[in-house]
Amino acid sequence: MDVLGIGGGGLWWGRHPFNDLRRRIKNNRKNRQSSSSESTPNSVSRTGFRFPIKPALTAGSLAFAGDSIAQLRHRWKSLDTSSTNSSDDYNKDLVASLLSGHDWLRALRMTSYGFLFYGPGSYLWYQTLDRYFPQPTVTNLLVKVLLNQIILGPAVIAVVFAWNNFWQGKASELPMKYQRDALPTLLVGFRFWVPYSFLNFWFIPLQTRVAFMSLGSIFWNFILSSTMSK
Repeated sequence: MDVLGIGGGGLWWGRHPFNDLRRRIKNNRKNRQSSSSESTPNSVSRTGFRFPIKPALTAGSLAFAGDSIAQLRHRWKSLDTSSTNSSDDYNKDLVASLLSGHDWLRALRMTSYGFLFYGPGSYLWYQTLDRYFPQPTVTNLLVKVLLNQIILGPAVIAVVFAWNNFWQGKASELPMKYQRDALPTLLVGFRFWVPYSFLNFWFIPLQTRVAFMSLGSIFWNFILSSTMSK
């Protein structure tokens, strides 16, 4: 019995080459299934581009808010607010005058710029900066602020000028727009964005930097609004 392999717990049957082959096939199938299930999300994230919807929505909504505030400010300055009349009718007329004549197409231009360009672009930009300068040192802070001003700043101005001119059908006037307004706008922006960028890189976590910079763009719109309307 032992010679036939029937005794001793069926040792001959348990060591049969066919059984070894069947076990290997099963193990290979399990390994392929587990590796494919684990690698599928990673392969998508490594090779495919996922649109950063949250930064895009944040930048778009704040760009809309900034442009709307800039338009209200412009209309407020153009109204005669020197009157001492404080009646309800006068206040209603004042509010109606401020709200009427809102340039929704201009607001849409700025909103689409924030959603399509500034939000995703800034998200990728800050991810790249943190990848190459991960340590929170003073040197890395200075390098990030410098790169922000000499790369991101000119890129933002170039894109927003082009986006507005193309929407308005003034693509042929874009070179003159750059020549006339790009450098003055950039220099004014340095005075605002340099200290703001220090705050952004030193105190604000990576996942909220686009929102923080977009929040600053609300105030920056007060500077850009006069340039855009020329």
